[in-house]
Amino acid sequence: MKKIIIILVTFSVLSACSDSFTELAPISNRNEADFFNTVDDFIASLNSSYAGLQDDGVYGRAYWTMFEMRSDNTDQGPDATGLARQFTEINAFTEDPLNEQIDAGWSGSYRVIANCNVILSRIEPTEIDAGLKNQITGEALFLRSLMYYHLAVAFGNIPLQLTPFIPGDELVQVDASTVYAQLVSDLEIAESNLPISYPVSNIGRATKGAAATLLAKVLLTIGQDSDAETVLRRIISDYNYELVPNYADLWGAANENNSESIFEVQFISGGIGQGSAFTNDFSPSSDLQTGQGFGRNRPTATLENAYELGDLRFEPSMGTEWINVDDEVVVQNYVRKYESDPPTENDSDINFVVFRYADVLLMLAEALGESPESYGLINQVRNRAGLDPIDAGTPGTFEEKLLDERQVELAFENHRWPDLRRFGVVVEKLIEAEADVISESDIRNLYFIPQRELDINPDFIQNDN
Repeated sequence: MKKIIIILVTFSVLSACSDSFTELAPISNRNEADFFNTVDDFIASLNSSYAGLQDDGVYGRAYWTMFEMRSDNTDQGPDATGLARQFTEINAFTEDPLNEQIDAGWSGSYRVIANCNVILSRIEPTEIDAGLKNQITGEALFLRSLMYYHLAVAFGNIPLQLTPFIPGDELVQVDASTVYAQLVSDLEIAESNLPISYPVSNIGRATKGAAATLLAKVLLTIGQDSDAETVLRRIISDYNYELVPNYADLWGAANENNSESIFEVQFISGGIGQGSAFTNDFSPSSDLQTGQGFGRNRPTATLENAYELGDLRFEPSMGTEWINVDDEVVVQNYVRKYESDPPTENDSDINFVVFRYADVLLMLAEALGESPESYGLINQVRNRAGLDPIDAGTPGTFEEKLLDERQVELAFENHRWPDLRRFGVVVEKLIEAEADVISESDIRNLYFIPQRELDINPDFIQNDN
C-alpha cells in the first residue's frame, strides 16, 4: 500500500518541483499559468507537499529534535562534536539563533506552507470536478495547518502567510493565538472536505480523521476543551479507528497504515532518496542495522523509570545496549520503535506515525477532565499495555496520571514537548529528568527565531520565553 503513494510523491518531485518551487516566493518564475491547468498538475504539486514532510527540516530530523529531545524523554548522550553539538545544545537549552537544526525546522516547515499556498491560490478558479477540488483544498489546508501547528508550538509569534509570497512583500509576525485561530477555521474546512478513507492506491493521504485529530489538538492547546470533546467524539464514533490489540504490532514496515493509524509520513527505501534515517539515527551501534548507528534521541533514565513493571509497551519502545567505552562497560538506552535493517545507511522503509487512535482516546480524557468516563478511556490504553486500571483513588492528580500515561504510550512520537507546554510543567519535568545537564535559568518555552530570518526581517521580535 505504501509504495503506491510514494511513487506518486516521487513523480511530483520530478515533475512539479524545482529548487524554487517550495520557497516562500511563488512559482511564477516557472510559468505558473501553464502549470496549474489540470487535475494532474494539482495532484503533482500536492504530492510535493507530502514529500516535503520527509525533509530533514520536518519529520526527517528537525521535528524529533525539537519535540522529543527538547523534552524529558530523550537526550543526545555524551557525544557533543560535529552534528551532535547541535542536538546537545537543543537538549540543554544552550542553542542560539544560529543553530542549524532550528533553522532547518523553520525553513522546512515554511517550504511546505509555501507550496500549499500556491495550490490554494490556484485551485478555486479552475473547472476541476467540485468533489476533487474540495479534496485537494482539504489536503492542502491540512498540510499547511500541520506545519503551522508545529511552528506555533515551537516559536510562538511567527509569520502567518496564507497566500503566495511575492518578493518585496513584507512578512508580518503575529502572535500564536492568531495562528491557532486560523488553524481552527482551516481544519474545520479540511475535515468537511476530506474523505474518511481512500482506496489502496492513495493510502497515506490526509483524511477527515487526520484533520479532526489536529483540530482537537489545537483546541486543547487554546483551552477550548468542550469544543475539543465534540471533535474527538466524532472521530471515535464516525471515522472507523480502533486500537491494534498488540502494541508491538504498531511498529515496523509490515505494520504501517494499520487500523489505529490516523496519519503517517510515508517513507520507502530502495535508493530513490525517500528512505528514512530513523534506524541509523537512533540505533547505538552498527551491530543493530546496516550502516552506522549514531545513538541519537537517546531515551532518558527518567523515561525508562516511567514504565510500570510489566508494561507491554516498554520492550517495543526502547532497548538497552551494553557498550565498551575506554575499557568501561556503559549501558545505553536506544529507541526501538523505528528499528529496521535498511538496505543501505539512512534508507529505511520505516514511516513516521504522526497521529494514532490511542492519542485520540487520551485527548478525550483530557478534554473531559477527571471523571469515570475519562478513566475508562485511559484504561482502554492501559489494558492493551497489560496494566491494571486506574481511578480517582490512584495516587496523583488526574493531570499527573494522564500526562504519565501519554508519556509512555506516545514516547518518541513528537508529542512530549507540546504536552509539557500544554500541561504547564516544562520546568518541573525537565529539572526532574536532566538537572545534571540543564540549568533551570536556561529553560525556555519557545525556541529562538533563526538569525537568518531576523536579518531579513528587521521588524521581527525575537522570542525570549
